[in-house]
Amino acid sequence: MQDVALAAGVSLATVSHVLNETRFVRPDTVELVRKAIRETGYTPNTLARALVRNSSSSVGLVFSWIANPYFSDIICSIESECYDAGISVLFSDTNDDPEKELKVIQDLHQRRVDGIFFAPSPDPLDRSFEYLVANEIPAVLVDRMPDKPFDKVGVDNSKALYLLVDHLAGHGYKKIGFVPGHEGYDTTHERIQGFSARMHHHGLDPGVRIASPCNTTEEATAQVEQLLTRGQLDAIITGNNLSTIGAMKALRHLGLRVPRDIALVGIDDFEWADSFEPRLTVIAQPCQDIGRNAAALMNSRIENPTGPIRTVRLEPRLVIRESCGCSP
Repeated sequence: MQDVALAAGVSLATVSHVLNETRFVRPDTVELVRKAIRETGYTPNTLARALVRNSSSSVGLVFSWIANPYFSDIICSIESECYDAGISVLFSDTNDDPEKELKVIQDLHQRRVDGIFFAPSPDPLDRSFEYLVANEIPAVLVDRMPDKPFDKVGVDNSKALYLLVDHLAGHGYKKIGFVPGHEGYDTTHERIQGFSARMHHHGLDPGVRIASPCNTTEEATAQVEQLLTRGQLDAIITGNNLSTIGAMKALRHLGLRVPRDIALVGIDDFEWADSFEPRLTVIAQPCQDIGRNAAALMNSRIENPTGPIRTVRLEPRLVIRESCGCSP
């Protein structure tokens, strides 16, 4: 900075004000300083600045976003909100590995991020949560919302299953099976509970029609085939996009056509849902709104670390196409 000040013929304080925008500086002086910055090749030391200001103007994002395409839209929304606020986002993919997840959070903490957006993976030891609490790191839980002392935002998962079961029951389907998503997640438990509750509401017995949670499309394919060997089904609900793809593979393998032989509906309006034949009836999750609310919660938490913890539940939306038996 001293080299820049000498090259521009201004004081060190003026260079600081131009870089940090902490005081008005005449436009011609600003241009002199910027010209000197270009000529000297000066780059601000962001880590040193973070130490002085006690803020790095950066946040971490800890998701399993490569293996789970559903998170892409949420991540884009969070990044866009942070960019508009002048905040950098550091991305790390955990692949839903608790060991890697903890290491990523520790690394982000050492880089002095101001907060962490977190879609937690199942860990019986709760190591990541313990680390966040012990080090008083502002965090917002996104989509996966366990009962932990953090701000959180996600969809109303029970309502999502209510919408799907109501729609199928309204078509006269009675033998409805459910293929949940990933094992160990709160979203999966909430959706199983929502399915059972709504089936009972319609006087239908979920019985043995709930498959085991599925972590891959292959597991979902096997679970659908097992469901169909236990008894006749006239409709299937899938708990996420991977389960939907697995169910479609199983039905094709068994020679069953949708919706002529069996209806198929699911959660997640992923990119190809409107391109399949038939087009898929699904629950669309408000990914943009989830990201915007997550960013707002993070800003509030950073500004007021001791404020009340908030939980935001957003409404799911039923997108009716043809795989449920509705007309195109």
